[in-house]
Amino acid sequence: MGKLAAAMTHHHPPRHGLAAAIVLAGFLLVACDRPPNDSPEEAVRRRLVGRWLREYEQDGAHVRRLLELAPDGHFREMARVVDASGAVTQHAHAGEWTFDGTNLKRRYTSFDGRQPAAPAMPYATFELRFESNREFVGTDNVRKREVRYRRVDEGTVP
Repeated sequence: MGKLAAAMTHHHPPRHGLAAAIVLAGFLLVACDRPPNDSPEEAVRRRLVGRWLREYEQDGAHVRRLLELAPDGHFREMARVVDASGAVTQHAHAGEWTFDGTNLKRRYTSFDGRQPAAPAMPYATFELRFESNREFVGTDNVRKREVRYRRVDEGTVP
């Protein structure tokens, strides 16, 4: 077999095929960042979207916290605190939230309209347990405390 015939029968894969494979692998990695739409984790994530109210007493004050979890991964938290003398204080916080299959995680990016002071970025992480379709309990395993939220309708205020 001559040199020309040997060169024509030797197969070199096209370089554009390799580039396409790399791009496809990148898309697959990005798609793996979130669970599949039918996974139990994603079902809980969808269930968490909405408005949740937490009410409690602390140091003689009555506290109402309204937590709004948006489908795009952002949250707003509004609080109303009435102290023992009847004075009212209100707060509005915001940030990003995720659910990892066990824990509801919130990263605060705003406290009363201001960014948290660097270098610390405040987080809240609670292991979730649903008591019913309209109520969940979150356990903070670091601070050893439980919080209870119940689903509320649009228009509820803290």
